[in-house]
Amino acid sequence: MMPFLYFPDDKTEYIPALIMLLLFILLAFIVYKLIKKYSRNEEEKMKDFEEKVLERLEHEYKDDSTRK
Repeated sequence: MMPFLYFPDDKTEYIPALIMLLLFILLAFIVYKLIKKYSRNEEEKMKDFEEKVLERLEHEYKDDSTRK
């Protein structure tokens, strides 16, 4: 019966696993930065949109109050 955990005597067998681990960590970091950048851009767009809507509402409110 083969043991459940396998620890090789030749430690060079760990090198490909380490390279893959570092690659996945690097890719995860890049994706994290891209998502953060996209989120920041969307937040700025939303703030601009919110300002435009509030200005429009204020303008309509002023127009309605002057008509009465």
